Amino acid sequence: MRAAVRTLVISDLHLGARLGRDVLRRPEPLEKLLAALADVDRLVLLGDVVELLGGRGGGSPALARPVLRAIGARMGPDREIVVVPGNHDAALVRPWLRAHGMPGAVDARVPLDATPLLADVSAWLAPAQVRVHYPGVWLSPRAWATHGHYLDRHLLPESAFGMARGLLGRLPRDGASPADYEQTGAPSVTAVEAWFSGRLPRPLAAAAEDAAEILRAATMPGIPMRLLSHRYAPLTVLLLGAQMRRASIPALARVVHRLGVDADWVVFGHVHRCGPLPGDDAARWRGPGGRPRVANTGSWVYEPLLLHRAEPPHPYWPGGAILVEDDGDPQAIGLLDDVKL
Repeated sequence: MRAAVRTLVISDLHLGARLGRDVLRRPEPLEKLLAALADVDRLVLLGDVVELLGGRGGGSPALARPVLRAIGARMGPDREIVVVPGNHDAALVRPWLRAHGMPGAVDARVPLDATPLLADVSAWLAPAQVRVHYPGVWLSPRAWATHGHYLDRHLLPESAFGMARGLLGRLPRDGASPADYEQTGAPSVTAVEAWFSGRLPRPLAAAAEDAAEILRAATMPGIPMRLLSHRYAPLTVLLLGAQMRRASIPALARVVHRLGVDADWVVFGHVHRCGPLPGDDAARWRGPGGRPRVANTGSWVYEPLLLHRAEPPHPYWPGGAILVEDDGDPQAIGLLDDVKL
């Protein structure tokens, strides 16, 4: 008989981010996470763990080292950490994937020494047992987890044309493989974001980060306009207008369908909006026809534009996580809901 496994899933730590919004480099949030690890069997780091996107990094991936070492030490040699890279830390695996070809599986195993950066991250997570999968991993026979950046390819209407559609490349069709999502016909949205943020002075880089926050918020269901600061109202209107046809959950459902993932639940990160939380409309956290059900890990980043004068509990408050009790339904939780930031 298979032993029960209690899994905690977190994502979007963005350790080493240029603007210092990554809260796990602060003592109290880190202690809260370490305390939460006391009674879990497995920790899944579901992408964007280390900030490696162009100039957005804080100067060195080594800025993540103390946090990852603390996590590995708390998990110890008898428990497991699974790493699933996202778009901001794709450099952990992408050179290896380009050299060896993208596996067809949706939960492909990647060697710990696939790249020097991945070898460093794996070593920092010692003595825990470390596995690396990409682009996703099965949490149970019912639940698949992925960072979620593949959904970006579906955020524009399929009939769109011109620069916006070109940035996202050819749209994968039914029967797609992960390789179809990795290959783009033009620079990716992520690459464009990296180009701007890496070359802008710090104040303008902060404005660019705030714009990215609005873009993420606009893709999620039921975001009250009051969460967006009035100081950014003109920009908010402009960006929300551009995003009006976008919706992260339907886009994610398209990815799942086109990759042939047969799951009751899909857990993802990427958009930084933890849920479903109490008060959320559960019907909006499902794919077409009610399947799959969807849960989001939130983030460990303090985003001023979305959190100006806000207090927890809040869907964008740092410290979001998904708890999976063996084969049970994933549950969204806030590990920093009692922490003032």
